[in-house]
Amino acid sequence: MSKKGRVLVAMSGGVDSSVAAVMLREEGYEVIGITMKTWDYSSSGGNSNKETGCCTLESMNDARQIALKFGFNHFIVDIREEFGDWVIDRFVDEYMAGRTPNPCVLCNTHIKWTALLKRAKNLGCDFIATGHYANIREEYERFVISRGKDHNKDQSYALWGVSQENLRHTIFPLGKYHKTEIRQMAHDFGLLNVANKKDSYEICFVPDNDYRRFLRDRVDGLADKVEGGLFVDKNGKVVGKHKGYPFYTIGQRRGLHLAMGKPVYVTAIDPETNTITVGEEDDLVNTKCIAKNVNFGKYASIPEDEMPVTGAIRYNDNGAPGFLTQTGDDELSIRFPEGRSAITPGQALVTYEGDDVIAGGWIHRVLEPVPV
Repeated sequence: MSKKGRVLVAMSGGVDSSVAAVMLREEGYEVIGITMKTWDYSSSGGNSNKETGCCTLESMNDARQIALKFGFNHFIVDIREEFGDWVIDRFVDEYMAGRTPNPCVLCNTHIKWTALLKRAKNLGCDFIATGHYANIREEYERFVISRGKDHNKDQSYALWGVSQENLRHTIFPLGKYHKTEIRQMAHDFGLLNVANKKDSYEICFVPDNDYRRFLRDRVDGLADKVEGGLFVDKNGKVVGKHKGYPFYTIGQRRGLHLAMGKPVYVTAIDPETNTITVGEEDDLVNTKCIAKNVNFGKYASIPEDEMPVTGAIRYNDNGAPGFLTQTGDDELSIRFPEGRSAITPGQALVTYEGDDVIAGGWIHRVLEPVPV
């Protein structure tokens, strides 16, 4: 075994994970590649001819070819059952509960790391590695995730749920690089089959990017069950009918088909009554939310009342200044003095001290609209 140790690298067949694997091999690690089959087109539907960056035969072959070229072992493992139970079922359940899910965080927390570490142990690996743009370091006996150098590609938001024990065995080789540098490395390494692959932004198991179609396919009779619900304004006045609450998200403006003489947005969703509240853009702004199912990062608990942090409330959110309070063993609240628009139950709240992840949790309730 290499002096640096044996590392199991998650290889999706994309440029990032491919460069991560080759980079670690060049640094002296003994690399084993693994590609996880998490879903298939036959169960997900949509456009089956669309390359989404993972789980296609082409992507698996790309990963295997790179392993052959650089002389390390590569395995494909089928985790469709695990993925379906944890990620796809919860994706559907969240929309049916009137929330907007973030399946990538669920996948990282409960599937990728669990599946990788299980296989890593069986293969005698010391570490696992992925192609995420994030950094990790040990500080005061804690493993701290921080933003990647390339803030435009930073993926720390999607990693807040990974446990301390799992982070102990994790390497992020790409965290200190920009995406342009990684693409150049791919060319330099001769990874021509992946060097210019486009990034995938869709939900991997919804390849046509139409979650409404996906929900209709997964839930028998859904359209008939929820059609004919009411749009109401903030005073409760009925202003129209909609196609069903699961097909709308907080902050949505397009596709409402309401003739109100001004732009209106979805501001609240009530699944019990199949009612959607709409309002003006200012009605989306709130100052406080509660997050549950918390995972602590840099600190084992919040070190002070109203700790000043930067709070991100969705992926690709640069965050805004806020004050974080621990309101229970498994609950946080954050106060945004200047308010945030479209804080959405079901999304993650991830808090930062500088570039370091302090803690994250699932947004449970939204409180205190900004006075108009």
